[in-house]
Amino acid sequence: MREANADDTKPAAERAADGRPVTEVAVGILVRPDGQFLLAQRPAGKPYEGYWEFPGGKLEAGESVEAALGRELHEELGITIADCERWRVLEHDYPHAYVRLHFCKVRMWDGELVGREGQAFSWQRKPITVDPLLPATIPVVDWLDQG
Repeated sequence: MREANADDTKPAAERAADGRPVTEVAVGILVRPDGQFLLAQRPAGKPYEGYWEFPGGKLEAGESVEAALGRELHEELGITIADCERWRVLEHDYPHAYVRLHFCKVRMWDGELVGREGQAFSWQRKPITVDPLLPATIPVVDWLDQG
């Protein structure tokens, strides 16, 4: 796992050190005014089925992080983001994919949350009450304490 700065403007590497393609992913950290954040459970049929994570998904060709995040949160949760702030970038090597996760804080959105893929979701704060967490989610929860 490797952390990079959210404002890192270097061109993204096409392949990880082991030659596998890097999958670019936009991830939303929905935060309520009281500090609670949203975790969603991965739906059936996906790698790490049943694990909890921050919602989001893969960038499509030519798509910005913000556009991908808006599309994914609408597809997954039925909401439209009103504002998002790029926050941190984390690379993680999963057995099924090498991912570069672009975490964005989302404090304003329109619409009511609905698990459109049949997934559960839960508002959380530390200590987390859902389990298991997706491995790349764990350090992010700790970062939220740091601001």
